[in-house]
Amino acid sequence: MILDIHNHVIPRAVLDLVLSEHEYGVSVENDRLIHADGFAFALTPAFTDVDTKLAELERVGISGAVVSISPTVFHYGVSLAAAVRVAEVTNEALADYCAPVPERLSWMAHVPLGYPQRAADVLRGAVLEGAVAVEVGTHVAGRRLDEPEFAVFWDAAADLALPVFIHPHDNEAHAGLTPYYLQNVIGHLLETTLTVERLICSGVFDERPTLQVILAHGGGYYPYQAGRLRHAITQRAELAGVPPEPWGYRAQLFVDTITHDVQALQFLVKKMGVEHVLLGTDQPFDMATPEPCSAVEEAIPDAVGRERILGGNARSLFQLARASEPTG
Repeated sequence: MILDIHNHVIPRAVLDLVLSEHEYGVSVENDRLIHADGFAFALTPAFTDVDTKLAELERVGISGAVVSISPTVFHYGVSLAAAVRVAEVTNEALADYCAPVPERLSWMAHVPLGYPQRAADVLRGAVLEGAVAVEVGTHVAGRRLDEPEFAVFWDAAADLALPVFIHPHDNEAHAGLTPYYLQNVIGHLLETTLTVERLICSGVFDERPTLQVILAHGGGYYPYQAGRLRHAITQRAELAGVPPEPWGYRAQLFVDTITHDVQALQFLVKKMGVEHVLLGTDQPFDMATPEPCSAVEEAIPDAVGRERILGGNARSLFQLARASEPTG
């Protein structure tokens, strides 16, 4: 069974909530979801409708997905009550979204990450509801995930043996990344790299050897530039006490296949190891990989390796039962 682990939805109950309460700052105009900061995107049926989602997957040869909420509706910056409300509604709605086809769809939890203790509590509840992972952003209004206040969240994820999918969102402004959509093209990868290398430097992985983290968009720049951090550790006083080998954490790290380049994907698999690479598409956004399975087939000549990337690794990481291919 071919599984997509980077696939976004906005269930109708979540959409209704964020549209009904002013604090979330969301509106819809001409079938476009518009956020308070002005970011807008097409609210296609694949976000809200499970049958359309399944048809979209089938068009590119994918059997099922581990879906996650669109990062555009994380809403980390709202009040505690509103943050918990959107997280709990999201988790209930994601469970309902997947319930009709559990052999094809699973889901990642959403948590009120701006309030780490409550995030840990909500996470534990989501696991009881059926979450197989949790999706988080790369920061909370500039507060980085390696800061001590987030330890309670990382402890919960490690204790639950629940993979954490790190997805960039609300990228911090950099003048050089405008006006060419580089806030996404470059900024997303930069955010992911910042997050994982700070987690490494701060000891988050050392303190939690069971913690497993998935990095979106091919791992950002980490797989290609971790050697630069390794060299800096040998030269810079700012890195005193940081473990000398950033690659020593590869066993705890996974990446998706979203590189938009076959040669880059080949390097990624070689560097990370075939067992640490998972199929991802980024559907239904316009930055989704157009032919995700074909890219893997072109990049990976080994049939066993391809099977692991296209589904075997996901079944193992998320502890999913092997499902039969859908028929009809």
